[in-house]
Amino acid sequence: MFDVRSSSFKKLFNPQTMAVIGVSLTNETHPANVIYTKNHLRLPVKVFPVNPKGGKIGRSPVYRDISEVPEKVDLAVIAARAKFVPQILEQCIKSEVGGAVVISGGFAESGLADVQIQMAAMARQAQFPFIGPNCLGIYKPSIVDTFFLPSERLIRPESGNVGFISQSGGVLVDQMVKFAGEGIGISLAVSIGNKALVRETDLLEYLMQDPQTGVIAFYIEGFKENEGRQFVQLARNSTKPVIVLKAGKSAQGSQAVSSHTASLAGDYQVFSEVLAQYGIAEARNEFELLSFCESLSCYPNTIRGNVGIVTVSGGHGVLAVDALSAHGLSAPQLSPEIQDRIRQKLRPGVSPIASLRNPIDLTGSAIDADFIAAADALSQDPDIDCILMLLLPYSPGVTTDLGARLSHIYQRTEKPMIAYVPRMEKYRMLIEGFELNGVPVSSSIEGAVLMVEALRRCRLC
Repeated sequence: MFDVRSSSFKKLFNPQTMAVIGVSLTNETHPANVIYTKNHLRLPVKVFPVNPKGGKIGRSPVYRDISEVPEKVDLAVIAARAKFVPQILEQCIKSEVGGAVVISGGFAESGLADVQIQMAAMARQAQFPFIGPNCLGIYKPSIVDTFFLPSERLIRPESGNVGFISQSGGVLVDQMVKFAGEGIGISLAVSIGNKALVRETDLLEYLMQDPQTGVIAFYIEGFKENEGRQFVQLARNSTKPVIVLKAGKSAQGSQAVSSHTASLAGDYQVFSEVLAQYGIAEARNEFELLSFCESLSCYPNTIRGNVGIVTVSGGHGVLAVDALSAHGLSAPQLSPEIQDRIRQKLRPGVSPIASLRNPIDLTGSAIDADFIAAADALSQDPDIDCILMLLLPYSPGVTTDLGARLSHIYQRTEKPMIAYVPRMEKYRMLIEGFELNGVPVSSSIEGAVLMVEALRRCRLC
């Protein structure tokens, strides 16, 4: 474990100056050139290109060595051949660079573990933090982007409160695309690759202290010996929700992990049981990871799992009950007192025909006021600890203001509310009414139920 307290992670993740080492003078599509160009043109960090040959890129001078850069460098991005990387790291340390991202591959994952160990030992002695090698590095919205992927091909999430650490760069980018589609914002995304020095435990400790991060998510392939225990012990004391998606669950998956980043996949079953024991939310697949991140970014507190359902479609209500039951959650029958309270507040055209036992089926005749009456009563029912709103935007009485109006009930009572709305452009105003007011929205009933499950599965210290 790297000593977070004595390292300058601030410069690593919030750089004002950056050197990109390994830029090509002839190939604009070289990974180093992609990184240099996107940061130079689109982000506030001041970027300096470095190549031993010198020269120019456009009007900018190319420096032969990191020591020639005229300003103190906060972050060095190294995209040179593996055999040159140890020497470059040594030069960065001598030049008092704040930290580095080593994009280059060809280390432990290719059988050159000794070189990787040498790099880590040198950096640890100097208390010089670096991410990688064999990684994409760091993405922080509006601050820095070391991914060697062209900007025009990436879909990035907005700034938010989810910190996401991934051993796989591909998984990280894919999840970021999905985050953007679901309106989940991130505080920091880091691809750690072979994690020769800075590892999950270091970044967990950092994000636990980071005021911009409210939820901490991991894609983990494997640990060193005893490192999994250290990770769990740290995560169990987190005051922020911690979510883990573990790869290498099967025997063949374990072998694939070793060939990918030279990690030990370990005993998955034991790891999974320990996560559950200590209230660390394990996402069993990418879909769960997405739902968990969105839900916990809004509601960090644990619930029992008793859900009140409001719908205009009996079929949707039945599907939701089945999904809740499959996850060990409950849709308990509402007391006669709560049912009477709801019926008295419903409009005369809806009150006689609505089914109020739970699910509450308001029928296709319902309008906004009926939804609000049902949700308001559920928010005051002590036997219900989460409200699931199943909204069909094409129902005649539903307006685009309903999301915002229902969100005000959550803001007043602080009882978690989760909405299902088909995610189509036509329904954007309805969806934004929820999301802009801190209520998560899923585009599927199963996803909405998983959001509820996240609130029960995660227990904070």
